[in-house]
Amino acid sequence: MGRNTRKRRMPLATKAVAASAALALGGGGLVWANFYASAHEKQPGRDRTKSTAAQVATIKCPDVGQQLTDVPRNARRGVAKELALLDRQITDAYTRLAETRQAQAGDTGYVDNAILGPLKSKRVATLDRINININRAGGKAPQGLGGLARCEGVPAEQPDTGNGGGQDQGNGGGQDQGQDGGGQDNGQDQGNGGQADNGPVADDFINIEDVQPNSRNLPNGLAANGDGGSTGSFTTECGTNENELRNSDNVIVAPGVSNGAQHQHDYVGNQANTAFASDEDLANGETTCQNQGDRSSYFWPVLRIQDGTQDIDQGQPGGGQDGNVGKIVEPSEAELKFVGNRTSDVVAMPTALRIITGDAKAFTNGLNNANTAWSCTGFEDRQVTDKYPICPEGSSVVRTSAFQSCWDGQNIDSANHRTHVDFVEADGSCSNGFQAIPQLQVRLVYDLPAVQIDNGQVVNPFAVDSFPDQLHKPITDHNDFINFFDENLMNEMVDCINSGQDCQ
Repeated sequence: MGRNTRKRRMPLATKAVAASAALALGGGGLVWANFYASAHEKQPGRDRTKSTAAQVATIKCPDVGQQLTDVPRNARRGVAKELALLDRQITDAYTRLAETRQAQAGDTGYVDNAILGPLKSKRVATLDRINININRAGGKAPQGLGGLARCEGVPAEQPDTGNGGGQDQGNGGGQDQGQDGGGQDNGQDQGNGGQADNGPVADDFINIEDVQPNSRNLPNGLAANGDGGSTGSFTTECGTNENELRNSDNVIVAPGVSNGAQHQHDYVGNQANTAFASDEDLANGETTCQNQGDRSSYFWPVLRIQDGTQDIDQGQPGGGQDGNVGKIVEPSEAELKFVGNRTSDVVAMPTALRIITGDAKAFTNGLNNANTAWSCTGFEDRQVTDKYPICPEGSSVVRTSAFQSCWDGQNIDSANHRTHVDFVEADGSCSNGFQAIPQLQVRLVYDLPAVQIDNGQVVNPFAVDSFPDQLHKPITDHNDFINFFDENLMNEMVDCINSGQDCQ
């Protein structure tokens, strides 16, 4: 099993204080209302929303997909559809949670009886079908799979949960945060509207100038150091999604499922990427990359600003129907760079290799697979994982993702989409017999209106798209890659990196 699946203890950066309530259904999408409040808020007008311990911010369910490390290949598509159904069931339960605040206030057992109970029953049936899918294909489902049916409510005023702060990823990108992100918990009302009123909130932002410099090892700092390492780089130019190619599918996690991601992705490179694309479709797809030998697919959740306008998906799946509202912002820069390994040469990536870095469900899953880096131009020695940066005038927001760079040498994917690849160890080497491959680093830059915190309210908030139950937290940022470099160009990349050259 890859090291990125092991449990870690992480320092905490912030206290999660979050909850949301529905006001109405309108404009073709959900309209939510926050009742975020700091733990020590005393404003009388807020007492009603915090009157019982039963108030919950969101719903936390075991991530079944991460438990399925051994699914027969011929069962994976069927299992993926059931996993996508589990996600939809959580979304539907969260919607009901947000729509029934008045009923919850009058009945302390309402959430358990009317929301979590029915959700568990649906999950039991879906988990049974997953079990059947695996068994029919000659596999064996994990023991206790049925025990993953039960979900729980996350309290509106929850204590430290491990959903903040830094993480020691031990990866080639050096995602070793280990710093206190510095909360915005100032006793003010945290609700501001945000993404359909279920985030972001003031506590999700931090002034980048308040972050300590050099508090984590940056992605560009590790790969080019060390004796016997591969110190070159290869940059591919694929644009910034000028074509505005977006959908809410995820062909890696939910093949054959429309709106399997429940949030929009920007796509650069391969233009054939939908939930229904086969490897043949992708191999033959057009590409936005300048070098036509790169037909790889690079995709990430879109970033939106809440400036009072809506985008074309305001009433659509993946958009307003799933709680993602506001104007989608195209990055002003999208740098796609492959770098080497500190201790060894790299080998070629296999065609159709899939890698996901980060965790779209990190707010409820915890930090085990979280891998985010937020910063500002001119301040990129200061990076945070669980906060959106407030950048000074003239500075732009930066998202950086450093992918896993160790491969098991055999598989282009795995049942949970993680165990076939791994992060490097602290010394830069690959463990468990894995081989070093070029490490993809994605750097996205956004020119956004200046964010301000005014009396606990966020002015000009922005956030990444997310599953609605993840409350658009910055820790849920993630990035996806499917390799479709042709063989000659991949070999050119490997030679360039291993020989210490910088190529494109």
